[in-house]
Amino acid sequence: MTKTNHEADVAFIEALAKLLRENDLTELQVKREYGEDDSLNVRVSRMTHPAPEQPAAIAAPAPTAPAAAPAAPSTPEDPASHPGAVTSPMVGTVYMQAEPGAPAFISVGQQINEGDTLLIVEAMKTMNHIPAPRSGTVKRILVEDGAPVEYGAPLVILE
Repeated sequence: MTKTNHEADVAFIEALAKLLRENDLTELQVKREYGEDDSLNVRVSRMTHPAPEQPAAIAAPAPTAPAAAPAAPSTPEDPASHPGAVTSPMVGTVYMQAEPGAPAFISVGQQINEGDTLLIVEAMKTMNHIPAPRSGTVKRILVEDGAPVEYGAPLVILE
């Protein structure tokens, strides 16, 4: 590998780290092909040590509002542990419709069939239609159009 490639790789990795921070992601993996026997495989991940600090910051106002403190932690845990949760199979950006101005694929209360498109997750400029794993009713939509999602993040609750 030449020094020019090395400098370009460093700039590329720095750009990935910036993308990770700006989109609040915890991990990103990319493979760059330079030629038949020359490639760069990069995995950038971020440690989640700031998370334990957040409850400490929230703990200070907790004595003034003890009823609000237990409600906040239980809400984020609820969707992921719900048996009807449909999770993201990849890191990407969520789109609720096929194109801007088009009707959304799903809405709360809508009956859907197994295989129907729930939404799209764009990953590396590829639009991935996320199918319903089973038939049912859309109870909750947990993501917003254009929002970044991580692998395993709950997207929709089906019952």
